[in-house]
Amino acid sequence: MQTVYDFIIIGGGPAGISLGVEAKNRNFHNTVILEKTLSHNTTIRDFYKDGKRVDKDWKGSSIELQGSIPFSDGTKETTLDFFQKLIDENSLNILYGSDVESLKKIENHFRVLTTSGKIYHSKKVVISIGNMGKPNKPNYPIPPKTRKIVNFNLDKYQAGEKILVVGGGNSASEYAYDLTKDCDVTLNYRKNNFTRVNPENLNNLDEVVKKGKLKLRLGIDIDHLSQIEERIRVHFNHREFEDFDRIIYAIGGVVPTDFLKQSGVTFNEDKIILNDSLESEVDGLYIAGDLAVSSGGSIALAINHADQIIRSI
Repeated sequence: MQTVYDFIIIGGGPAGISLGVEAKNRNFHNTVILEKTLSHNTTIRDFYKDGKRVDKDWKGSSIELQGSIPFSDGTKETTLDFFQKLIDENSLNILYGSDVESLKKIENHFRVLTTSGKIYHSKKVVISIGNMGKPNKPNYPIPPKTRKIVNFNLDKYQAGEKILVVGGGNSASEYAYDLTKDCDVTLNYRKNNFTRVNPENLNNLDEVVKKGKLKLRLGIDIDHLSQIEERIRVHFNHREFEDFDRIIYAIGGVVPTDFLKQSGVTFNEDKIILNDSLESEVDGLYIAGDLAVSSGGSIALAINHADQIIRSI
C-alpha cells in the first residue's frame, strides 16, 4: 500500500517550507515537500549575491506577517540559516532531488510523478515553485563555443574581466554594482530608464557611474552574439559592437506554464485563476509564492500564503 499524504508541497523555497511548518502546527503531520535541487531555497542560494540584504518589507510596502513564522530583515546568509532552522526544528520531510514531471488528479486524490519515476499520492497539492530556477534566456542564439562565458549568475566570473551585465531589474543592478569592485563592467538595458529597480540600488548605480567604475548602455538592445577568439562579440541594434570576456544575463525567470496547464491550472491571459484561498480551479490544488501574484512576490508574502492556504483547509 502506498502512502496517501495529506499534502504534497512542490518546491522547497520560502512558501514551501512555511507550508510545511504551518501544516504541522495544524496537525497535518503526513506531509512531504518535493524539491528538485539538492538544497532548499535554491533561488536565494544561487541568484542572490553573498551578503545581499533581504528585507521583510519589499518594494516599500509594509507586510504584516500572519501565522507562526517570525521572519525579519537580514542577509542572504541569515535568511538561509533561518529556513534551515525551521526545517530542523519542525523535522520537515523534504525529499531533495525530486523533480516533478507531472501532476494529475484521479478521482479524489492527486498522482505526482517525478522524473526519476517515483509516484506519490496526496489528498491535496500546493505548487510553490518560483521562476528563477529556470532563468529567462535571450531570444537570439548563444554561440555554442561561448556558453562557458555566458552566465546567469555570478558563480564563474574572474577578477579583471571585462563583463557585460544584461537586464533592468534589481538582480542586474546588484550584479553590476558588485562586479565593479574588481572588473570592468557595462550594464545594458533595452529601455532608457530603470523602472523596476529599488531606490537603494539606484543610488548604488549612480555612485559607481559617477566614479567611472560602471558604464551604462541604456535604450539599446542586443541583436546577436558572435565568437571572437576566446571572447564574445556583442552586436547591438544600432550596428555597434563591443567585445567582452563574459556576459551575465539577469532578465528574470520563466513561469512553468506548460506544467501548470497540464496539471489542470487555468489562466486568464497570463494570470493564474485562483480563489481567495489561493486554490486553483482544480479542487485541492493550490498555488503559493511568486506564481500566485502577477508582479513578483516577496518572502513575507510567501509566508503569508502558507498561513492563508492552511487556514482555509
